[in-house]
Amino acid sequence: MHVRFYSLVKSTSPNAALGIILAMTHIAAISVTAQTPPVQNPNIADNPLLAESSLPYHVPPFDKIKDEHFAPAIEAGMREQLKEVEAVANNSEKPTFDNTIVALERTGRLLDRAQRTFSNLNACNTNPTLQKIDKEMAPKLAAHRDEIFLNPTLFARVQQLYDNRDNLGLDPESAYLLERYYKDFVRAGARLSDADKEKLKKINTELATLQTQFEQNVLKEKNASSVVVDRKEDLHGLSDNQMASVTAAAKAEHKEDKFVIQMQNTTGQPLLGSLQNRQLRERIAQTSLARDSHGGEFDTRNIVMRTAQLRAEKAKLLGYANWAAYQLEDQTAHDVPTVNKLLGDLAPPAVANAKREAADMQKVVDQEKGGFQVASWDWPFYSEKVRKARYAFDESELRPYYELNHVILDGVFFAAGKLYGLTFKERHDIPVYQPDVRVFEVYDRDGKPLALFLGDYYARPSKRGGAWMNAYVQQSDLFATKPVVANHLNIPKPPPGEPTLLTHDEVRTAFHEFGHALHGMFSNVKYPRFSGTSVPRDFVEYPSQVNEMWATWPEVLKNYAKHYKTGEPIPQALLDKVIAAEKFNQGYKTTEYLSASLLDQAWHQLNPSEVPKDAVAEAGIPRVVLLRILADFVLAFGAENSQDVFLAVGEHGFDARLVHLEVILKAKEAILKPKCLVFASAGAAN
Repeated sequence: MHVRFYSLVKSTSPNAALGIILAMTHIAAISVTAQTPPVQNPNIADNPLLAESSLPYHVPPFDKIKDEHFAPAIEAGMREQLKEVEAVANNSEKPTFDNTIVALERTGRLLDRAQRTFSNLNACNTNPTLQKIDKEMAPKLAAHRDEIFLNPTLFARVQQLYDNRDNLGLDPESAYLLERYYKDFVRAGARLSDADKEKLKKINTELATLQTQFEQNVLKEKNASSVVVDRKEDLHGLSDNQMASVTAAAKAEHKEDKFVIQMQNTTGQPLLGSLQNRQLRERIAQTSLARDSHGGEFDTRNIVMRTAQLRAEKAKLLGYANWAAYQLEDQTAHDVPTVNKLLGDLAPPAVANAKREAADMQKVVDQEKGGFQVASWDWPFYSEKVRKARYAFDESELRPYYELNHVILDGVFFAAGKLYGLTFKERHDIPVYQPDVRVFEVYDRDGKPLALFLGDYYARPSKRGGAWMNAYVQQSDLFATKPVVANHLNIPKPPPGEPTLLTHDEVRTAFHEFGHALHGMFSNVKYPRFSGTSVPRDFVEYPSQVNEMWATWPEVLKNYAKHYKTGEPIPQALLDKVIAAEKFNQGYKTTEYLSASLLDQAWHQLNPSEVPKDAVAEAGIPRVVLLRILADFVLAFGAENSQDVFLAVGEHGFDARLVHLEVILKAKEAILKPKCLVFASAGAAN
C-alpha cells in the first residue's frame, strides 16, 4: 500500500540544526473512496498515467501527460486500489504475512503513480487547472484513505498477525513492516467506535480541504505581492545581476519603465541585504509580513484557526492530549516534554546571542549617525556591514564565484563523487515538464546505474516557495524499481545571457537538498513503505544536514568556487575568510528556526477548548506579526505533518527575528504553560 512522503526542506522550508521533531504521519497521503463514481472519459485509453512508464527508470512521460489526464487516473487508481484492498480484507484464507501485509503493500500502484506525479507537478509547476483538480481530489483522497484504514475486517487481519508477530519467523524488515502497518491503522483510528469513526471521517475531509486551500492561498498571495519601484535611484546597492532581475520581473509583469521586486515565500526577502534605501527596505519587509493576513481573498487566518481546532479535536478523538503529542509519539523525540525541554533550554542562549548581534549592528548605525533603532528590515543589511568590518568581506564578493552550474557539477556532484564514488551523466533524451529542468543519470561506484536525478533550480510563479526533494519513483526490491528523485530550489532566474550567481545560503541549500536526494538514491529496501526518505521526520534531516558541511569543505569549495568570468578559483585569502565567518550571525540563524518551532509547538500543544476563536487577540507583549502562524506558515498548517517546522524551518529561511526577539521567550512560556497562551495582534512590528 503506497504512501506519499515529502521531504520539505528548508522550505525553510530549507534546514536546521534543531533536527528534532517530527512528524508526517506515515499514513498520510494514500487513500481510496468507495463512493468515487466511474469516470467517463473517451480518451482514457490514451492516458499515459494508466500504465507504467516505459522510459528509463519509469520516469513519468512528462511530454505526454496533460492536465486532463490526472483526475481520471487518480479516480481510476482509487477504484482499483479499493478493489485490491477488499480482496485482501475478504480473503477466506487464514491471515499470513504474505496474503495480508505484502498483499497490502502491492495495492495502489496506479493511484501512487498518478497521485505522486500530480502532487509533485502541482507543487513545482502548477496552474489553475491543477489547482482545481487539487481542491476536488483532496477530500476524495482523505475519504479514500479512511475507507482503507477504518475497515474493521481488514484491521482484524492485521491485528491477528501483529498479536502473533513473535511466532511468524519474519526477517527484520518484514517484522518492522508488520509493526508499521499495525501502528498506521491504530493511529488512523481503526480502534475507534463506529460513531467516532464517522466523526473522524468528517474531520479528515475538512482538514484535507483546508490544507489545500491554505497552500494555494500562500502561492497566490506571494504572486500578488510584488513591490513596484518607480525610480532607479531607490535601488542603489543592488548588483548588476540583481538589477537585471528586477528589470526582467517588471517586464514579466507588464510594468514597463518600472522595477519589480517579487516576493519569495520566506519572510526575509533576498534584496534586503543589499538595498541602501531604508524606506524601501521597510516597504518590502512590511509587504512580506502582511501576506495572507490583511484581509482579502487570500487571507489564511480563519483557515489556520479552523485547522488548529480540527487537529486538536482529532488528537483528542484518537486519545491524545493534543496534536503535538499525537505527532511526536511516532517519532524519535517521542513526547512533548522532551521537545519542550530542548526548546526551553535553547531559547535563552539563542536570544542572548541574537541580541548581541543586534547590538553590534546598532553600533554601526550609530557610527553612521543613522538616528534610528535597528528594525526587522535593517537586520540583513547591517549584518552584512558587520560581517565586512569583522572579516573584511561581504556577501557580494562571493557571488561571482558561486555560479549555479559550477556549484552543482563541480561542487555538489564533485563531493558525492569523492565521498561515495558516484558519477553523473546529463541526459537530454528524457522529457521534462519545464525547459529549465535538468536530468542526470547517476552511477554507483561500481559503474552500475543507481538512479535518475532531476534538478529544478529556478523560481517561477507556478512553483511553491522554499526548497525540497521529492521522488517520482521510489526504490523497491518488491517491484524492482530504482529511484527517480528531484531537487527543487527557488533561485531567481537571471535574464537570458546572464549568469546565475548564488548567495552563500543558496549554495548551502543546494548541498542540503542533495543530501535528501542521496537519501532517496541510496535507498536499499524491499518494501516501498520504507523507501528513501520514508523515515521519521526527526531523522530525515540528518543526511541533508551532514551534506551541508561539504559546501565549505576546502577541497570541495576550491573545486566549484570559480569566477564566472575568468574561471579563476576563489582566492585563498577570501576562502579563509569564508571559513572563518562560518559562525557569524548564528544567534540570528538559531532563533530563526527556534522561534518558529516554539510557535508551532504553542499552537499544536493546545487542547480543543484552548484554541483561540479569533486569529487576532491582544497579548501583553509587543505588537508583532506572528506570520509564521497567521500567514504563510506552510510547514505548520499546509500539510498533515504539522510539526515539520521544528526540524526543517531553519533550512527554509523562516524569519522570526524579523519580529521582536521577545516573542521567542513568550512562546517558550506559552508551550510550558499552554493555558496562558495568548497571541499578539496581527500588525506591523514596532
